[in-house]
Amino acid sequence: MMDDFEARLNSAIERGKHRATQKASAERQEELTTEELKRMHSALRLSLSERIEKSVHQVADHFPGFRTESVIGEGGWGAACYRDDLRLKAGRRTNQYSRLEIAIPSYSDLQVLELRGKATVMNRELFNRNHFVPIAEASEDAFDRMIDAWAIEYAEVYAAKSA
Repeated sequence: MMDDFEARLNSAIERGKHRATQKASAERQEELTTEELKRMHSALRLSLSERIEKSVHQVADHFPGFRTESVIGEGGWGAACYRDDLRLKAGRRTNQYSRLEIAIPSYSDLQVLELRGKATVMNRELFNRNHFVPIAEASEDAFDRMIDAWAIEYAEVYAAKSA
């Protein structure tokens, strides 16, 4: 009877060790390497920067006088539209500056996908936002919706102020 217990005990210990090894192996496979995260970030940044450009250009197309530019550099990848209006009122001259910029910054050690947006309507800051999600959890659709929401919000406020 003691030999039976000893055999079952050793068998249970071996099963536990095997289970722990399998679990550790599965966890290692789930963890993304830095290179994989960089590749994912680059792919998302590329597709999202195209979405940003499209949305910003559509906003600019609805308001004559806006100029567009691509944003590539330290600020990230994206697009901006802007206009600088000269207003003459009662012989006085004032400048009214408006700008919308949305970009995806480069990969960082934080391993997040970040979306940055800055908006100014007629010399007044509308928003200065950052939204970020761990790269492994990032959803392109969620970022697309956020890009569209920011662009639409800008267009609505600009239309209200410029009327």
